[in-house]
Amino acid sequence: MSTDRNIVLQTHGLVKRFGGITATDDVHLKIAHGARHALIGPNGAGKTTLINLMTGVLPATEGRIELLGEDITQLAPHQRVKRGLVRTFQINQLFISLTPLETLVMVITQHRGLGARWWQPLGVNADVVERAEQLLTQFHLTDVMHQRTEHLAYGKRRLLEMAIALACEPKVLLLDEPVAGVPAGERDELLQTVAKLPADVSVVLIEHDMDLVFNFADRITVLVNGAVLTEGAPQEIANDPQVKAVYLGTGHD
Repeated sequence: MSTDRNIVLQTHGLVKRFGGITATDDVHLKIAHGARHALIGPNGAGKTTLINLMTGVLPATEGRIELLGEDITQLAPHQRVKRGLVRTFQINQLFISLTPLETLVMVITQHRGLGARWWQPLGVNADVVERAEQLLTQFHLTDVMHQRTEHLAYGKRRLLEMAIALACEPKVLLLDEPVAGVPAGERDELLQTVAKLPADVSVVLIEHDMDLVFNFADRITVLVNGAVLTEGAPQEIANDPQVKAVYLGTGHD
């Protein structure tokens, strides 16, 4: 068990094999309290597999995962969420027909174990509604809080996905490509919101947008072929010849 109180999420020798293919290769990762930690690498580097291992979507072949010093390697995804490891997911069909306010009330109610009575008239639980309204304000959704989610602009949907994740009170938030597919005109609002995520929440960012990565992250891990190539501060990574060669494409016409 980890004894460093500053480390909130840690992987030890994490391996994932699919038949003869090693998708995750002996990954040792430490995420500090309040970190802004980016995972980058070329397509096929194993970023998604690693996130799926950490969240419990995939079982590890070898190694273990610790959250706040507790071994969570064998826990189901929902048990990891309960303990504070939360990932942004694309909005599913259930939420499409609800408004952002209804969605957040439902998620907060479920997370707090208040039963499945979220469809009761809004205002039954004032604390839940107050928290939902705080999140709507934080994520710039107050102007669309009563619109059905299926009618929201794409950027607003991505903001709602982050609000849903924050409603689960994460200790560690895994942000999976938050600006992917967002039109240029909606990106600024999204980027500003990402920059203002709560300081006490450790954020792991998986993102292809290098401008976002280098503006957001205080630490970057580079994955290549399922293994950690290197890790360091943004400036170190930007100047690393290995990274330039395999990721940024230096040396290629």
